[in-house]
Amino acid sequence: MAENLPTLEEWRRLYEAAMRVKELAPWEWMVEMDLCGVQNPETDELGFVSVMGQLGEHYAVAVYLGPQGLYRFWAFEDAGPSASDEQFFQMPHLQASFEDRQVLRDKDREVIKALGLKFRGRQAWPLFRSYRPGFFPWFLEAAEARFLTIVLEQVLDMAPRFRDDQALLLDPGLDERYMVRVARREGGALSWEDRVVHVPPPEPPKIDLVMDVKLLERLKRVTRRVHRIEVDFSMFPTPVQEERGARPQFAYQLLTVESQSGVVLGDELLTADPSLERMWGQVPLHFVRQLARLDMLPEEVAVRSELLLRLLQPLGEELQFTVERSGRLHSLDAAKKFLLQRFT
Repeated sequence: MAENLPTLEEWRRLYEAAMRVKELAPWEWMVEMDLCGVQNPETDELGFVSVMGQLGEHYAVAVYLGPQGLYRFWAFEDAGPSASDEQFFQMPHLQASFEDRQVLRDKDREVIKALGLKFRGRQAWPLFRSYRPGFFPWFLEAAEARFLTIVLEQVLDMAPRFRDDQALLLDPGLDERYMVRVARREGGALSWEDRVVHVPPPEPPKIDLVMDVKLLERLKRVTRRVHRIEVDFSMFPTPVQEERGARPQFAYQLLTVESQSGVVLGDELLTADPSLERMWGQVPLHFVRQLARLDMLPEEVAVRSELLLRLLQPLGEELQFTVERSGRLHSLDAAKKFLLQRFT
């Protein structure tokens, strides 16, 4: 909505901060895991700043939002080469990066033109994006632009000090403590100081399961059984947009395949509106509907993810089938590859 867009002056301050960070080039002595916290003076929310670009491939500053963003960042880092795109897009964060001109969208160019700015060369064009779990990376809202500006300004303060004193940023393994930049108001201005803040992992998200009880009771009377099916629930790589101008969402595919024959038994797309947790809570219901349409129950269900295991195990107890994790879902992977090729 128009009232959520940054003003031209807010854009100007953001671009000025980004250009100063580019000139400073903190990625020459910092790595992604050198994290510093910044408290948002408008909301008191903590953001955790990561500087990228040491390898010279992607110059950027990201701020991971809250304990959820922080610990999803660490999970992504711990996964290493096996980390998935889905894990990346489920980290709530804001990012300022420096890209080639062709990466920018029309809206980005319009702002740059309105500010009278000029950039030239590779990885010279500032690009600002908001990442929300379940949604496609999108343009900043006003509050996001203001916080990202503050983050970049604090990088200008913190990064040179870290270059001179590597002990400035605490080891995150040390009692889950982080150095955080915190502001206090003095008159009409903000005065910033360093504090050490304990940031424990967030509680696991609460997932309220949704179920059609009558349909579940009907399935309990089904006698037809198939030996083994493979089930996966994962992010579909192509975003969907409900209406023009709206923020695009990622679709999540609930795919069910019979193991022996490779026949697709069910294929549905869900979206994380209004949240991932709400969508996850609906997965058992959609799985029950797939089984009801087939008028059939499995003896075994193989899944890949821990999340899907937890979502389907209560159903297994109700409907007398086992649910197990498996890294090998050959029939499902073949079906997914075929469906993706057909879609694209």
